[in-house]
Amino acid sequence: MEKKPFVTLEQLKQITAQYPTPFHIYDEAGIRRTARELNQAFAWNPGFREHFAVKATPTPGILKILKEEGCGTDCSSLTELLMSERCGIVGEDIVFSSNDTPAEEFVKAAELGAIINLDDFTHIDYLQKVLGYIPETICCRYNPGGDFSLGESKEGFQVMDHPGDAKYGMTRPQLFEAFRRLKDLGAKKFGLHAFLASNTLSNDYYPALARQLFELAVELERDTGVDITFIDLSGGVGVDYRPEQPRNDIAAIGEGVHRAYDEILVPAGMGDVRLCAELGRFMLASHGHLVTTAIHEKHIYKEYIGVDACAANLMRPAMYGAYHHITVMGKENAPCDHKYDVVGSLCENNDKFAVDRMLPKIDMGDLLVIHDTGAHGFSMGYNYNGRLRSAELLLKEDGSVELMRRAETPEDYFATLVW
Repeated sequence: MEKKPFVTLEQLKQITAQYPTPFHIYDEAGIRRTARELNQAFAWNPGFREHFAVKATPTPGILKILKEEGCGTDCSSLTELLMSERCGIVGEDIVFSSNDTPAEEFVKAAELGAIINLDDFTHIDYLQKVLGYIPETICCRYNPGGDFSLGESKEGFQVMDHPGDAKYGMTRPQLFEAFRRLKDLGAKKFGLHAFLASNTLSNDYYPALARQLFELAVELERDTGVDITFIDLSGGVGVDYRPEQPRNDIAAIGEGVHRAYDEILVPAGMGDVRLCAELGRFMLASHGHLVTTAIHEKHIYKEYIGVDACAANLMRPAMYGAYHHITVMGKENAPCDHKYDVVGSLCENNDKFAVDRMLPKIDMGDLLVIHDTGAHGFSMGYNYNGRLRSAELLLKEDGSVELMRRAETPEDYFATLVW
């Protein structure tokens, strides 16, 4: 499938006249559309709630859009809790899913009335000591260990991950003991959470995860006597970074979970359990672009195009070798007959947005759109080499552009220094 930018060259020329590259820009219409499609896919479950993973795109303007679409937040730090609060998202509209959690973060989560999702059995006594009580509503994270695989999915894409190597969650015996102990300490409403695979491109992943959690929930209620009121399917539903990859069908995914719910929970008398999700990548990745300008070319053993963005603006290619599609604006229909490494300016040889990528001939001053940066793009930025984080812009539904975060200045970088 061809990847097309959600902005045109003419729009970008107008935008760059006011906001210099590099910058991240997000598509309001696309964000709202995806939120509505997700909510519709799970409308059969009356209590369904998407708790957007703030870590993916910690930008108040984005959180407010999603709040208007009925979404809460999933937070993993004090700062994310504070951001949610300032956006008007409080109470059980927040799920606090952290690990190795400092005491002050549990205190703030409890103060906001957030649902606390405990990562480890030892956190029960820690939380009791920190708060002086156990909240009536509590959640625990499960790690089944071993490997998780769907083999070849119906879409022909293999889903494989290794929960046993992950630092998150409790073992099965720990989970049963945790529910008993939490019940003894006063918890009344229980939730169950697990995350088994990342960025899956399969309509089968969420239903497979749901079946595991639903079967486990039935056993937990039967063996411990707790009241499981919600199940958090977490994240893991991915996006098609490469043009040739399949695109997830959220309606089919929702229906697959629905079948599992009706087959497992309803016969067990648990047809009132509400579901929630904490999707970040699926909600935002495809609705963000990093826009950058070609400023240098280099002809040595390879052909290099130097742009004014770098890994400080988008770390995923340098960190994971991740693929992000690139469109040379104005040359969408030109032949891709030049092989380039598209690179940034950091003093690291992995500061490359593309390696041996076939693209149209790039001239200095060309605008490049790097696709699918709406999640884990800006949020993973950093200041190595004194590089400054870029602005974040919103392309609104009416075609206007709104500044959501200004670009950093040297004074921002110096603000915490003691001279």
